Amino acid sequence: MNILVTGANGQLGNEMQIVSKSSKDNYIFTDVAELDITDIAAVKAMVKERNVKVIVNCAAYTNVDKAEDDKDFCELLNAKAVENLAIAMKEVDGLLVHVSTDYVFGGDPYNTPCKEEQKGTPTGVYGLTKLHGEQNIIATGCHHIIIRTAWLYSEFGKNFVKTMLSLTATKPQLKVVFDQVGTPTYAYDLAETIYDIVENRKYVNNDGVYHYSNEGVCSWFDFTKMIAEMSGQTQCDVQPCHSDEFPSKVKRPSYSVLDKTKIKTTFGIKVPYWTDSLKVCLSRMNNNN
Repeated sequence: MNILVTGANGQLGNEMQIVSKSSKDNYIFTDVAELDITDIAAVKAMVKERNVKVIVNCAAYTNVDKAEDDKDFCELLNAKAVENLAIAMKEVDGLLVHVSTDYVFGGDPYNTPCKEEQKGTPTGVYGLTKLHGEQNIIATGCHHIIIRTAWLYSEFGKNFVKTMLSLTATKPQLKVVFDQVGTPTYAYDLAETIYDIVENRKYVNNDGVYHYSNEGVCSWFDFTKMIAEMSGQTQCDVQPCHSDEFPSKVKRPSYSVLDKTKIKTTFGIKVPYWTDSLKVCLSRMNNNN
């Protein structure tokens, strides 16, 4: 079976390239240079020419702050392009696996893990456009697996772990917010989950929205403390602070822990604990260096 992966140069796309190396299927990795997903004719042509039966969409506009000033392009990439992929899969009775975000929540106060059916209340352009993307997929009626994730990091690209490794190595003191709580997610673990669902055809008769992050809960402050401790950079004095000490154009979710019961029971997936996965990622970073 031919499987198209978009956004192949991003964090998740790179991890998909690693986990799929031993696949019996044929993975086609593209980024914007090979395929412009905002161009529906180009998407349909690729699907037809390569006989694509599954699309795994790892492409997205993810700069949360910049999105506030770039609404049109953010909507184009996160919602309209996603609809293009869904239409292309609908026409060939294929499957679209799409990655969404915890940012579809955040507007309503809550303190228990978010379930899939919980109403989306995004607080900014990024979350709103990602919610529109989900809605567009469902509206096309194509076979779909939508996976919302959170706090993604990896050894690839720009991410929180890399930023904190740099800052804790170079600054005597660092303030990090403690009033935003969620779960760090190692992109490799998410890629393995997607690969398992596709490779073993677990998606059959299981269309729907699912949540995936690593297990456990922490604040950005706790996350940073663990990054510094595991990397041996304890000379930096990491201190907790309130999010209003770092003014931002968008209000980020204060609590966006995802309930993963559905994905675990539906697909028989075991989810690693966040500190265990962080240890693996840091080890791989060291080995790569």
